[in-house]
Amino acid sequence: MSEFFKDLWDSIFTPGTTPTLVRATHYSFAALLVTLVVLCVATYNKHFFVLTAIAGCLWGTLTWFIGELDKMKEEMAKQNAPVTEDITEKVITEGETTEEPKTEEQKKDD
Repeated sequence: MSEFFKDLWDSIFTPGTTPTLVRATHYSFAALLVTLVVLCVATYNKHFFVLTAIAGCLWGTLTWFIGELDKMKEEMAKQNAPVTEDITEKVITEGETTEEPKTEEQKKDD
């Protein structure tokens, strides 16, 4: 269990989503929904029913968004590898240089 919290702490400083952060998100929403359902049963208050529905929709939306981010990461990984190699080869074979353009003063000196 302490390894989970160590990984969770490290994931805070890692850009993007990590599996530990996603798992912690699911645990948090599960605990929230359990609490709200218990309050619904105990009080029969309409506010808790609405909050339970909102929390469920938010959890579903967040899960969908994390899935879309994973799909985007996979697509970017597929597209970036060949494109980088092709661009590098194209620049080298066509003899393009990466020199900065000359300023007006440099042109006058030439």
